[in-house]
Amino acid sequence: MKALFDIAAPAKLNLFLHIVGRKPDGYHLLQSVFMLIDWHDSLHFELRNDGVISREDLLTPLPANDLIVRAAHALQQFSGCSLGAHIGIEKRIPAQAGMGGGSSDAASTLLALNQLWRLGLSCHQLQTIGIQLGADVPFFLLGQNAWVEGIGERMTPIEIPASQFVVLKPMQGLETQRIFSHPDLKRDTKPATILDFAADPFGFGLNDLQAVAQALNPGVLQAIEWLGTQGLKARMTGSGSAVFARVMHNANLKNIPDSFQANICNSLLAHPLQGWCS
Repeated sequence: MKALFDIAAPAKLNLFLHIVGRKPDGYHLLQSVFMLIDWHDSLHFELRNDGVISREDLLTPLPANDLIVRAAHALQQFSGCSLGAHIGIEKRIPAQAGMGGGSSDAASTLLALNQLWRLGLSCHQLQTIGIQLGADVPFFLLGQNAWVEGIGERMTPIEIPASQFVVLKPMQGLETQRIFSHPDLKRDTKPATILDFAADPFGFGLNDLQAVAQALNPGVLQAIEWLGTQGLKARMTGSGSAVFARVMHNANLKNIPDSFQANICNSLLAHPLQGWCS
């Protein structure tokens, strides 16, 4: 009988995102809170003994050498493992949304193959691999909601009250590099503390990328304005283009425009694969 895993790769929301400076090498220094939500991709892993990494797209077609395949090859190289895997992917998290879908897929791949191949690598070792794949991958390996600083590498686990959100993704996405390289991006927000955030978790701060994103993609502002007509205060997550607003549980929003991909999401207290590395 072949070894099989069926796992989830959850998305995240940035409850706020401040740019507090810039390093000489051009990397931006940020402060944010990353929160896991139950909008997720599903990944299916089957052990291969021939060392080959194969992939099957079960819903949305993905690029040939996407982060999932790259993560699997990086883990092989790091560990020297001669085993392979066939990976089936049900891609539901929208791309170029600021929700970390690709990074989450990569993290879940590292966690699943660490178990499937019986490597016994620690979370720190997986994070060493993950940071080379994407800045958000270590967060998904951490497995908890977190206060994030630096270029995304400094994480402090925090507790956030369980909540429900409506998330709208305009049809057009946004390229992260295009936002961070924009000359009008605000890069001098005053640093805050965890206590500042804890005093008002769902109202604290801003997303410093939002103004530039709205100029580049009118759908961002349209989504925020539509949620405003429903009495909801919305902001963009990450580098966009998805926006979100906190709602009461069992919310039933009607007549959401067809120009948005929409979902009602619950926050997660922990990653579904928390504990899959030591």
